[in-house]
Amino acid sequence: KRKRKEFARDPRFQGTRKLVDELNKAIGADKRQAAIATANVEFDHNDEMQHNAELYLGAANVLCLVLSMSDREDEIESICSALEMVYRAEREAIIISYQDVGSALVPLLLRLLDRCEVGRNVLAEATIEHISRILLHMTRISELRVPLANHPGMLSTLERVSTLPLSVENRVLRMRLLANLANSDGNKETIFEQSSLLESIMKVATLDKSENAREYAAAVLMDLASHPANQIEMAKIDKVLGTFVKLAIVEDKVETREYAVSGLQNLAFEKANRRQLVTYGSGVVIEALKKTTSMDANDKTRRRSAGALTNLACDETADLMGKHAGLLKTLAHVSVSDTNDDVQQRATLALTKLSNSITVKMSSWSNLLDALITASQCTVADGIVTAMFRVKTRAEENRTSMANHPRLLETLSRIVLNTQDKASPVAYKDCENVTKAIAHLANDPLNHKVICNKHILAALVHGASLSSPAGSVTRDAAILAMERMAMDHSNRPMMARYPGMLVSIAKATEREMNEELNGVPKSSASGQPRLAKPLLMSLLVAM
Repeated sequence: KRKRKEFARDPRFQGTRKLVDELNKAIGADKRQAAIATANVEFDHNDEMQHNAELYLGAANVLCLVLSMSDREDEIESICSALEMVYRAEREAIIISYQDVGSALVPLLLRLLDRCEVGRNVLAEATIEHISRILLHMTRISELRVPLANHPGMLSTLERVSTLPLSVENRVLRMRLLANLANSDGNKETIFEQSSLLESIMKVATLDKSENAREYAAAVLMDLASHPANQIEMAKIDKVLGTFVKLAIVEDKVETREYAVSGLQNLAFEKANRRQLVTYGSGVVIEALKKTTSMDANDKTRRRSAGALTNLACDETADLMGKHAGLLKTLAHVSVSDTNDDVQQRATLALTKLSNSITVKMSSWSNLLDALITASQCTVADGIVTAMFRVKTRAEENRTSMANHPRLLETLSRIVLNTQDKASPVAYKDCENVTKAIAHLANDPLNHKVICNKHILAALVHGASLSSPAGSVTRDAAILAMERMAMDHSNRPMMARYPGMLVSIAKATEREMNEELNGVPKSSASGQPRLAKPLLMSLLVAM
């Protein structure tokens, strides 16, 4: 009421008030048509403040009343045109107007759509467009979406979009309207439960000739898939999965592909869906996500696709995903070469999550190690790839296979050698992880000869020689690995003669002696016994 009084007193809107009064007082067909024609001229602008005034001064109320009494096609079209104009207002004005007249106006508009679309052979496209735009203006307001969707006949009206010979513009408007409604959490379950409406949405998404209509259909499906109450049932519908896959792969429009991939990511978030998605169509979901992760031109689509693969990776699906042709290799390649840091991180996360679940007994084990070797070059991995080397070498059954895998030892060595005393904390963490991985490999006597090569020895000498306090854990792990390798007597001559080896061990011996003189307990801060002195003695004897 306060707003109405303000606009009524404002001299800038006297013309609007006069026009609304004329509409209200227009009795007789000629006067009514003249007033409606004037309204179509005066209301046709893009000044939101002026449209606010029109709504607050009762234009929608009067037009709704006039519309309810009109039966002529041309007059109905003109009134709906004027209504569409006044609803170009700001959010608050639309909410107030809906509270005033929505309970009468919306059912009236839905009945008119029925009359245009169902009861007549010739579609009144202009009237349908005006009504669709009025409803679209209302659905822009998030607070109005649930009450609008709950109007009797609203969803069945939207459902007709896939069966009526509507113009392209009207099909797009109808799908935009539905997309707005589906964007509200309060409507997602309601819309999904209308099976015929879901069928209609998928039909538009896959068959409509308008790329814009397909885009909004994909947006609706994405939003429906984001609601926890819908996710399990949606994943059971093969046609839903097939629609997402098709849109993700063949659509030209960037937004449509992004919505489709996001829909798959939403469904993959539910743990109960993961095996269903991975096995659907002999792996077509995985294939689609693999392609979009590596080939889509849009950063968001690639990021969401890698995120979907991360969601799908778990103990139950790891074997199937690991065996999927090219998946591990693709994730490794993307983690290193993608132009977007976020995409690299998501791909690395997907790969390492799969790594957690893939075991040495699986056929994909060798491909996994190849992928981790490639991904170790990722510059934004924040230590998770090297941590996976450390985790995998902890398991005794993995150690022989890993020590003998092509390029793995060279990769571990490279990471250590690239770490300098003034390196970043992440680089130190990588170095620490890798040195511990080497120490784990040295725990297996079968590996002692294999890992005693120039690459590993260079890495251990370098790691043991780091002088920064941040390198203390790496130094201890390097000495531990040397001590275990030296347990094989045949390794000692080579180790003793390797450049820098004795010097690095001698420095470690000095550190340990200083600790002992300073009263530091026998085990150092890392929990490791003092090994340097006996190791040094054994190598000197070997010389």
